[in-house]
Amino acid sequence: MVMEEFGALRKRRKVIASAKLGLTSGDLLEQKLERRALQKGFLLEFKKDSERVLLAVAQKPDGKKNWMVSDQSDCSLILVCYRMVQQLPLKPQQITFIVPGAENFDHTEIADFIQKAENNLDHSLLECAWAELLEQNKSVTVEEFAEIIFGSAEPLESYCSHLLLSQDEIYFTVVEKRGSFSVYGPRPATQVEELQRRKLAKEAAEKEFQEFVQLLKSAKAMPPSANPSKSSWEVDEKIRHRIKSLEAYAIDACENDDQKKTAGLILKSMGLAKTSASALNLLIDIGYFPVHVNLDVLKFNIRTDHSDELISTAERLLLESLDPDEEDRIDLTHLKVYAIDVDEADELDDALSAARLSDGRIKVWIHVADPASLVHPGSIIDREALKRGTSVFLPTATYPMFPEKLAMEGMSLKQGSLCKAVSVSVILHPDGSIAEYTVDNSIIKPTYMLTYESATELLYLNLEEEVELKILSEAAALRLQWRRNQGAIDTATLETRIKVDNPDDPEPSINLYIENQADPAMRLVSEMMILCGEAIATFGSLNNIPLPFRGQPQSNIDVSAFAHLPEGPVKSSAIVRTMRAAELDFRKPIRHGVLGLPGYVQFTSPIRRYMDLLAHYQANNSNLKVKAFLRGDSAPFSAGQLEGMASIVNMNTRLVRRICSSALRYWILEYLRRQPKEARSALILRFIKDRVAALLLLEVGVQASAWVSVGVQVGDEVEVQVEEAYPRDDVLSLKEVFKAE
Repeated sequence: MVMEEFGALRKRRKVIASAKLGLTSGDLLEQKLERRALQKGFLLEFKKDSERVLLAVAQKPDGKKNWMVSDQSDCSLILVCYRMVQQLPLKPQQITFIVPGAENFDHTEIADFIQKAENNLDHSLLECAWAELLEQNKSVTVEEFAEIIFGSAEPLESYCSHLLLSQDEIYFTVVEKRGSFSVYGPRPATQVEELQRRKLAKEAAEKEFQEFVQLLKSAKAMPPSANPSKSSWEVDEKIRHRIKSLEAYAIDACENDDQKKTAGLILKSMGLAKTSASALNLLIDIGYFPVHVNLDVLKFNIRTDHSDELISTAERLLLESLDPDEEDRIDLTHLKVYAIDVDEADELDDALSAARLSDGRIKVWIHVADPASLVHPGSIIDREALKRGTSVFLPTATYPMFPEKLAMEGMSLKQGSLCKAVSVSVILHPDGSIAEYTVDNSIIKPTYMLTYESATELLYLNLEEEVELKILSEAAALRLQWRRNQGAIDTATLETRIKVDNPDDPEPSINLYIENQADPAMRLVSEMMILCGEAIATFGSLNNIPLPFRGQPQSNIDVSAFAHLPEGPVKSSAIVRTMRAAELDFRKPIRHGVLGLPGYVQFTSPIRRYMDLLAHYQANNSNLKVKAFLRGDSAPFSAGQLEGMASIVNMNTRLVRRICSSALRYWILEYLRRQPKEARSALILRFIKDRVAALLLLEVGVQASAWVSVGVQVGDEVEVQVEEAYPRDDVLSLKEVFKAE
């Protein structure tokens, strides 16, 4: 009895529900579902994938849940289906609609059926039907809707009604769904108004987006010289947002999902793959990026300019030109002063002087620029320099640590001008060790600004009037021998420098220089810089000044193991691969085994490196602590504070070093890409595996690998040819060239 009452109650509820839907008791939903159960020959609509909906004809059951069907392309598919409505699985079904009345349908007529349905679609009919059904407060099935708008519920009209209702996003909504069978009801008028407003806004946005895509296509089709300027893409806020999304996508630095989605839509609309390379090439094609854009500078947000506030502060410093050390500066303007650097150097940090004493010993002066006389710890300019950590030297540009005008006019050493400096004077013992040293604030007047090439020429000329340069060379030789006696390891090798003119041009001019670090002038300068570092470390130790003392363990290097290797790049490369990373101590000197020194402090580049500036006013590697001592003040930073600042500086410096190295290699590969495929000399540094060797291309100073023939050994030169050079992908492929006998 209980079961009978329960069944009667359920039947009454179905009748009430059917009445609300505008159905008669004879047309219960259950009855409709029973008539709609899938059978052989029925025409059905199914979702083939996430983007395609097709028609097919049921052929026969395939197991308990599947059906074998023939779709409009006359191919067989296995579709998931259902047996009973109540047993529908809780997952999406492929079958989206069974066309009423389309029984024993011939699948070869599907295409014609679809064409007729498309011709019959009139979306304006939706609004009329919606108004009528809303007034009557009724819901309808697809067939009933077909009767309302077409006056017929034949298969074609029913399918057209299904398409109109299932695709409609404004007037109707599904109020009941059982598998592929749905009942639709009219939305409330207020909701329809809101949806219409949203649709109009969406259509306007889509139109605007398509106009943007067309703008991209037009710019892409233009010759590079006619492309819009980069700034023109940033005037309109919406265009700027889309371009910035593409830029973030190109450098793999999207900040949120919106940027990824926006970039993906743009690339898809342009018919391009959704890859960072596609975004990059598109931005290049429209002229937003130059062909050789440095993506690392963008990706890591390298500071390429200084704020207006910083520049204004720098200009005020230059106008005030106060010198807190004026009374204590010693006058060294009587000395002949040599400033030796690369020819394109803008910031000159250091210069050299020398004299032979009456007892025959050599006295040298290392004059270092004095930015700490202008910039003070904690100032706005100092804080910005700390954030940067170092000047950035790329083949295409230089981004200085200090505002350019301040660095060039107020800090840098200039030929023939009175310049403030910190001068470290050292008297050498005959064996090259330090006999005496002093550290003084000074005034100097640089005599010569020499490139390494011109300095080397002067050394070879051995001019009597340039005896001071000869003395400096002699001092450098003494120092090198002394350091070697202390266990120093010579790591001099070939170093590549590249200067790119007009880097925004598609084919800019590339000027490549190979520097041999064993060159006399380069040896001279490097030995004097190392000597200065040793003197400052000794000075800091004796006066208990916290400094960034730099050391490097040597215990893991057995130099004798490399004795069989030829001197130069081969031996240097092998040794460098075994060296440990440098270490810092801020309380006392630590041995620098590679340099062969008991202590060492980088001090000679305070305009370019913040760590050097921090030993000039004692704070991480420059002139502050020393300046404080020379002024009689207390040290501005404790050892702990220096350590914290050093961690910031070293993190930024490592990043910049990586970016500079990557940029240098890029332009070397670009240089090789343009060169004819001819034989070039390469030095075998080592063997990687079997006959695959690590090679040094002597012409450009870059390393690569290639298979080499049997018989050649480490240190031999072989002839190779550049097979491929793709700078953007960092690909360099070499092939050995065999000489004709």
